[in-house]
Amino acid sequence: MNETARSTHSHNNGLPGVARSAPATDAPATTPDSLQSPGRRAWRRFKKNRPALTSAGILIVLLLSVALWPVILQLAARLGPAGAAFAHIHNPDQLSDAQFAPPGPGHWCGTDGHGRDVFSRILYGAQISLLVGGVGASVSLVIGVLWGAIAGLAGGRLDSVLMRIVDILYSLPSIIFVIVLLTTTGQMLKAASWVQESPGLAKELRLMLLFIGLGAVSWLTMARIVRGQVLSLRTRGFVDAARVLGAGPWHILTRHIIPNVFSVVIVYLTLTVPGIILYESFLSYLGLGVQPPMASWGSLIAEGVDQINPIRIYWWLIAFPGGVLVITLLALNFLGDGLRDAWNVKGSA
Repeated sequence: MNETARSTHSHNNGLPGVARSAPATDAPATTPDSLQSPGRRAWRRFKKNRPALTSAGILIVLLLSVALWPVILQLAARLGPAGAAFAHIHNPDQLSDAQFAPPGPGHWCGTDGHGRDVFSRILYGAQISLLVGGVGASVSLVIGVLWGAIAGLAGGRLDSVLMRIVDILYSLPSIIFVIVLLTTTGQMLKAASWVQESPGLAKELRLMLLFIGLGAVSWLTMARIVRGQVLSLRTRGFVDAARVLGAGPWHILTRHIIPNVFSVVIVYLTLTVPGIILYESFLSYLGLGVQPPMASWGSLIAEGVDQINPIRIYWWLIAFPGGVLVITLLALNFLGDGLRDAWNVKGSA
């Protein structure tokens, strides 16, 4: 009986039109975490972090607004009288008789003491503030990663010398160092004849000094973090295998060490940008950073503070630039925290 059923079953499987039973399987529909790449696992964890995901969206909207607003004004100026009037009103450098106009349909964030549109000046000022943060982060990325990686991989006396230099720079008040650099070097440049002949060049050089000063103090923490990671990586088996195969120090550094600390670098880079933007805002508030007619968030807040008087407070001159600055800094901090949690980073310095 069993042989007959077995032969009938095998015969039916060979006939066309006879349905075959699907084999039962207990395999999961999704790929297990152990088989996913670290980047995919980090992205899954990051998507579950609502504050970090919301912060990423806010930053994307801000960057798109900063990039597209000048294009919108240029396109509006070509769309006839109505568009030209819109572009004229929202020109960040256009003076008008509407001094201290409160927020309304014409000026969404009001106007300043010269009748300039505050909304446009905030977006144009974001270009300077975000550029300073980006330049400082780039300096931190290049100098900090190389410095810390070389110190951690070399070890011994070279490591001690490099890290003692970092400790000495850490002992100096960073903001005081930047202020001294801006004031002393700025006065020397003003006295130079070739700078006096071109006032526009003097403003560009002052902005370059601001970039250099903030970048000079932004890489120290990155160097210590990367060094701590490299100290734990240089004893791993893949580094020993590369040495046995004849790889030199530079090959090991660029092909094996730096790629493995890249996730840590990205996380702490997002936490570095808010500090640099805050430094720039503070210096511009003191009058040592961006100079008029250029604007940054710090200089806009300083202009709003100057208009405070016992009779009337033009609140929109402080609330809107300060609010955008606070939201951006919080978004960057939440994004950095989310990336750190997603990668499960535990940096050591």
